Amino acid sequence: MSESNQYDSCFDRPRLVIKKVLAKPQSEGNGAVVRRSIGRHELRNLDPFLMLDEFSVSAPAGFPDHPHRGFETVTYMVEGAFTHQDFAGHKGTINTGDVQWMTAGRGIIHSEMPAGEGSQKGLQLWINLSSKDKMIEPRYQELLDEDIPRAENNGVQVKIIAGEAMGVQSPVYTRTPTMYLDFTLQSTTYYHQAIPESWNSFVYIVEGEGVFGIPNSGTVSAHHCLVLGPGEGLSVWNKSSKPLRFVLLGGQPLNEPVVQHGPFVMNSQDEIDQTFEDYQYCKNGFENARYWRSGH
Repeated sequence: MSESNQYDSCFDRPRLVIKKVLAKPQSEGNGAVVRRSIGRHELRNLDPFLMLDEFSVSAPAGFPDHPHRGFETVTYMVEGAFTHQDFAGHKGTINTGDVQWMTAGRGIIHSEMPAGEGSQKGLQLWINLSSKDKMIEPRYQELLDEDIPRAENNGVQVKIIAGEAMGVQSPVYTRTPTMYLDFTLQSTTYYHQAIPESWNSFVYIVEGEGVFGIPNSGTVSAHHCLVLGPGEGLSVWNKSSKPLRFVLLGGQPLNEPVVQHGPFVMNSQDEIDQTFEDYQYCKNGFENARYWRSGH
């Protein structure tokens, strides 16, 4: 917590909100509903981020067998549980507060399906991989809620999924340098979070409402994605009577061309064409696709 007055930004150059996108519900997968912010036409991508979905899924809806290549998916359960399976034999369930950090690399086919009664809610983020990493072997990092570092100060709580906050560092390895912080600010609290100056960053509001950037900017409510401009860090105030929960994400831009076709993200159209051929003929990373089907 800054020693300065709570209405000082504490940064000489605070990051200001330069774009605000309301994530509206849309259908995705098999009967699932997502609120997409990054990845919709108003905000196609924010290097290195390709997509952010807030999902709400009740069985039998879900995301049955589908491929990925060229990026990472980060699934963070806000409420409920999801079970995943892939064609390399990997299988598991993530519950409320757990994270699955999947590097698709050269190719994966997997399914993600709700694992409980009622609505299962969470956030899924897509992070691009640099051209040198797009064809690496797939890998997973799974973080259980109780193993994710936390810090607290003066009514501000943070879960440090990736990066650092309040002097606490996450053990997660991010191939594309990334910060992923889950903040809860109690009523009438504030916080100042430094962000590496060369990184792009944004906020997604999960619940409540807050003031971001400078103290006299307008209040913004849940389901909004706020793109932050350049600067040293983000200042946020909760002036309301209810808790404010948001995730702050930052990443080092790759500054490479992005050619995306659905679940495949490469650097050129030729590479996308090759990916479709690899997928169709079960080669170059998709060999296991010939025989594998999930149990869903």
